[in-house]
Amino acid sequence: MPTPDEYRARATRRRNRFAYPLGIFGILLVTFSYYAYQIIFTPNVDTHGRPTYVVVRPGQSAKAVLDSIDRSGAIIDKLSLHFVARLMKYDRLVKPGRYELKDGYTNRQLINDLRRGIQAPVKLTFQNIRLRQDLARKLSQSFAARPQEFDSLLRSNDYAQTLGFKDTTQLLTMFIPNTYELYYTTAPRKVLSRMKEEYEKFWTPARDAKAKAQGLSRAEVSTLASIVEAEQQQHPDERPRVAGVYLNRLKRNQKLQADPTVVYANGDFGIRRVLNVHLAKDSPYNTYKYAGLPPGPINLPSIASIDAVLNPEQHNYYYFCAREDFSGYHAFASTEREHILNARRYQAALNRSGIMK
Repeated sequence: MPTPDEYRARATRRRNRFAYPLGIFGILLVTFSYYAYQIIFTPNVDTHGRPTYVVVRPGQSAKAVLDSIDRSGAIIDKLSLHFVARLMKYDRLVKPGRYELKDGYTNRQLINDLRRGIQAPVKLTFQNIRLRQDLARKLSQSFAARPQEFDSLLRSNDYAQTLGFKDTTQLLTMFIPNTYELYYTTAPRKVLSRMKEEYEKFWTPARDAKAKAQGLSRAEVSTLASIVEAEQQQHPDERPRVAGVYLNRLKRNQKLQADPTVVYANGDFGIRRVLNVHLAKDSPYNTYKYAGLPPGPINLPSIASIDAVLNPEQHNYYYFCAREDFSGYHAFASTEREHILNARRYQAALNRSGIMK
């Protein structure tokens, strides 16, 4: 029979045998808990002050999304992000959209936004758009839909008429260049419906009254504004004067003879010097051949150009051509004789510069 001292020694050994593993387990538990807290609740996004976004496309896998986020350079600990994504079962709730990687976000906050589809809005702008196909392509760059989905609507006369436009050429006048906020997943029809809403807001009673005073419809104002825009891209302050020339010509039933319409008719936007071969092009957009306005706009004119048509400079000019100093401004004339002299000076400057076409 063991003595009391032996019994106590055995009990101490038993306690020590369990105490060591329990101690290790405790240390591991504390360590894991601390690490779990760190990876879930500690900020893991550092954008270095740069707005940073990730686009999740329809059908994209969770791994592809996380890899895209990794490549953004905004994630401090990539391994922890992937771990939290698995923990939160992100692979089951991948939602397309455009998401902002917000500075100071934790892994949990970021994955939560992705799972719930909390998107950052797309800032949609239009610049230098000439053709319907260009517009469809531009729209598809901002939204999940393909170019063909937008193009099928933009070339449908039936759809144009549902929005109150005569045909697809007039439909293009609906797009007023500005900055609009929508979401990446917005369907094409809803995008165009939003553009119609903005179009109606733009055409205030005051603007409509000014268009009526010029004897023009909204579509005609935009069409003429597109020519004014193409004629004067560098100096918006001159656009009201250019608009005044074309309005004077329209009132006198004189052909507009606008070079940008000839360029558009020929489909060669690299033309710098309009020649007789270009003027011979048979197209309703060739305003050297056909009187009045072309069927539709030759670009999406800016608000400044539209307002230039609605608020033209009042004068007696019927002609203008580029100045020979290549300043981007124009020389205006009231008579054809004066205009011919201005044009000869400009043509001589082109010849000296070696610009032949």
